[in-house]
Amino acid sequence: MKLWILQSASQASPSTPTYEEQRFREEAHILGTDIEFVGTNEIDLIVTRGGSRSIRRCGQEVELPDGILPRTGSSTSYFSLAILRQFEHLGVAVINSPRAIEAVKDKLYCQQLLAHGNLPIPRTMLVRFPVDLSLVERQIGFPCVVKLIAGSFGEGVYLSRDKESFRDLMELIASLDQGKALILQEYFGERPGQDLRVWVVGGRVVGAMLRRSVDGSFKANISRGGCGEIYPLDDEIEVLARECAQSLGLEIAGVDLLFEGDGYRVCEVNSAPGFLGFEQATGMNIARTILQHCHWRIRRQLAEPALAMDAAHSAPSVADSSG
Repeated sequence: MKLWILQSASQASPSTPTYEEQRFREEAHILGTDIEFVGTNEIDLIVTRGGSRSIRRCGQEVELPDGILPRTGSSTSYFSLAILRQFEHLGVAVINSPRAIEAVKDKLYCQQLLAHGNLPIPRTMLVRFPVDLSLVERQIGFPCVVKLIAGSFGEGVYLSRDKESFRDLMELIASLDQGKALILQEYFGERPGQDLRVWVVGGRVVGAMLRRSVDGSFKANISRGGCGEIYPLDDEIEVLARECAQSLGLEIAGVDLLFEGDGYRVCEVNSAPGFLGFEQATGMNIARTILQHCHWRIRRQLAEPALAMDAAHSAPSVADSSG
């Protein structure tokens, strides 16, 4: 079984492999999976009826993989999506689909889909410049969380604690880019600097990790230096995480939950989350779980044409059914 792990050009650096790359290689060796890390900058597309000949890697025709695991996440570009769509068109299993990745990258659209699925999300507002402060105060209130449309690892996320600090932030952003749209969300401060990261793979909730900020920030991302520990699953966590992944069409998802009273609110969903902190905090083997799901998904896709052919052969003909 041949699997490509697609990375953005900036991630593809063979001299300094990431933790996730190392773990995927270790588990692929154990599972007998042939994996290759491929940068989007290595791929050229030629739109034609030529099948595999429409794909070039480093300028050369190559044998298509059985599956592709995209790990581009929030840095997914139009070109990355075009690559994934082409492989999908050629019958290669793409895990997650380009449609799901595109939906998750757009934070507002992601919130719209979650709201359509009746999932508990923070009250969210899209604003443009000039910002109507009185409307923000009525609809969202202060403190409020300010987010860029796209971003990850806690980047592009700010907390405005009051109307004055919000006004200053808006003036600064407006001076840098008049056309930028922003997302505002209500702030849940019952457990500041804490949230849950829940992993969902193949419709199954794998586990949860409590993340804590250690520097007083309201952001608990492990990539920012936060700490993590295993967190017991309950029915609400499992249902929320599964339904988030299902609403967005994600086979592999990292779901971030905020604490609210005795329950939770859905903060964000990620299509290609890192798992260094999660594996270290929980002892769970996320790399193997992902690769095992890729095995299952590829086998299922390869079997579909044969199943369809068997069904066609076994179906009664018009002459048979007429008596």
